[in-house]
Amino acid sequence: MSNTGVNTWESPVEFFNLVSQRAKELYDGLDDFTVELLDYSENATYLVKNLEANEKRILRVCRPDYHSKEEIESEVKWLQLIDADTEVVVSKPIPGSNGEYLQSVTLDENNREYHCVLFTFLEGETPDVDNEDKLVRVFKEIGKTTACFHKHSIRNWERFNQIKRPIWNYESLIGDNPKWGRWQDGKGISPEREELLNRVSTVIEKRLEKFGKGWERFGLIHADLRHANLLIDNEKKLVQVIDFDDSGFGWYLYDFAASLTFIEHRSYVPKLIEAWLEGYQSVRKLSEEEVNEIPTFIMMRRMQLIAWIGSRDNETAAELGAEYSEQTDQMAKDYLEKFN
Repeated sequence: MSNTGVNTWESPVEFFNLVSQRAKELYDGLDDFTVELLDYSENATYLVKNLEANEKRILRVCRPDYHSKEEIESEVKWLQLIDADTEVVVSKPIPGSNGEYLQSVTLDENNREYHCVLFTFLEGETPDVDNEDKLVRVFKEIGKTTACFHKHSIRNWERFNQIKRPIWNYESLIGDNPKWGRWQDGKGISPEREELLNRVSTVIEKRLEKFGKGWERFGLIHADLRHANLLIDNEKKLVQVIDFDDSGFGWYLYDFAASLTFIEHRSYVPKLIEAWLEGYQSVRKLSEEEVNEIPTFIMMRRMQLIAWIGSRDNETAAELGAEYSEQTDQMAKDYLEKFN
């Protein structure tokens, strides 16, 4: 769900289709595969498939000038380490014919490089946010998976701090330098609502300063564990994880807040928190202070998403619209009552 501004690219989708066709030629064994556009928003994502052989891959053409080559290479390396060192099932990068995982295509007159990565295809279904009972059960497994990520990140804290990935802190989430735009520019932000959320933002900043960024609380995270990036293997009862494009350095509890993306206001959220904590703490224990701070991360993610909706021109943003901001009012008041 990355975004630096409005949802536009400089070239039409047809151009990125050409990039994808050229990229396919850089991998062995894909001559008989077709390339089909799946999504054209944050990046251009393609399904690469061979129906006769029943084989599928996922090709991502990265949005230019969002992540550097070094950052994408770091993402690939982390995926490989997760696959090698943990039980978490992820979509694994596939090397090109030259043995490199990051391939580059140059087509336009400016000789701009379009970085591409090919991934394994994972079968599964995304969690159904409208099926409360099933979602609660799934959130226990999401908690376990998230804890596995975090244990791996903590074990490799010093090593990972040497790699290049975005930083998700207060400033880049809802502060003065937000990656997804200003929440103040969100849809439905009236003067009264802006004043309310300004008060919330001030409390969040103070609490996070006190909470700190120690190695046991702040490290390399997925940063976008929303339901669209989780695939459930019902037979094995596994939560599989895709799309590490937003992965970077942030608070571990932010990963939980991201799991509630767009549903933070729903009445069943307390049950999801309880289920997630049960699953998470079966793998990694949290302190009482950490558990008590969960509402801060949920509220911060909610405000970040208000900014995202305000800066986007796509179907999801249009569907959520100003109502999403309006539904935040009670959350904000409850948060202030609890912490102010």
